[in-house]
Amino acid sequence: MKQLTQKEEEIMDRYWQYGPMQIRELQTHYDEPQPHVNTLATLVKILEEKGFLGHRALTARCFQYFARISREEYRGGSLAAVVDKLFGHSYLSAVSTLVKSEKISVDELKALIREVEDNR
Repeated sequence: MKQLTQKEEEIMDRYWQYGPMQIRELQTHYDEPQPHVNTLATLVKILEEKGFLGHRALTARCFQYFARISREEYRGGSLAAVVDKLFGHSYLSAVSTLVKSEKISVDELKALIREVEDNR
């Protein structure tokens, strides 16, 4: 899965939060000073080329854009890319690193294992 830049992720966050919208609507979800509509249009086009957004024509020159991937799908793909790149495709190595660096406790890990087993 392709990764998003910070600006692209900001746009996707708005589509995930507010749903389908036109670029002018997207602009209204930014605080002042709002990004220029042309800047947003360029980034939306890039996101569409990357497969994160799709569009439907409302009129001949008016398009509504929508997320083609959920936030959860993006998170899962991003996590997989990090594990692949930094831990040689080993989720066990990634979790081991988290435990060793005390980012997750052994008790939290045990609770996670119980949760996963209960959901099987």
